[in-house]
Amino acid sequence: MSIRFTAQARRGTIALALAAGVAIGVAGCGGGSEDKKPGASASASQGTGSGASAQEAKEEAPLAELQGSDGLILRITSVKRDSGGFLTVNGAFKNDGAKSLVIPSRIRGDETEIVKHGTSLGGATLLDPQGKKRYYVLRDTDGRPLTTTGLTTIDSGQTIPVFMQFPAPPESTTEVTLQLPTFSSATVKISG
Repeated sequence: MSIRFTAQARRGTIALALAAGVAIGVAGCGGGSEDKKPGASASASQGTGSGASAQEAKEEAPLAELQGSDGLILRITSVKRDSGGFLTVNGAFKNDGAKSLVIPSRIRGDETEIVKHGTSLGGATLLDPQGKKRYYVLRDTDGRPLTTTGLTTIDSGQTIPVFMQFPAPPESTTEVTLQLPTFSSATVKISG
């Protein structure tokens, strides 16, 4: 029962975080009415400008970049310990290529339980070199990976936010290596 409750709470937290991200994204796109109301547009532009700068700063200084094929990049923006004993990796796919790309299905891994739930980041692993352990993506009680799912294609220049959750390594571990099939690996620092 506690595992089910934890999974439901985690899904609720994830849904809340995604909803907040969408709300921020929508607010950032709302500065298009500059011709109608000069006073309102000036404050909207100022708010949008500072939000965009903060977002651009995140894109300019990711914790790590994992290189994929054909210009597909996974930029890692945060690796944080959660109070429930989890480690959440946040980032974004970016297509630096000149054409739309199909996100490789191999990133979901090859475990039967994960494959049946569609394209996800279920093949991701964390390697703790200090503790000599490998951590796999967490799953809910139905076997769905606790990652971004439903990934299909990404247009040229497009960015898609993603997340992955893992069991947290011991507190003494401050760096882990993130591995994702078809991408280079990268060592990232854990915060929190």
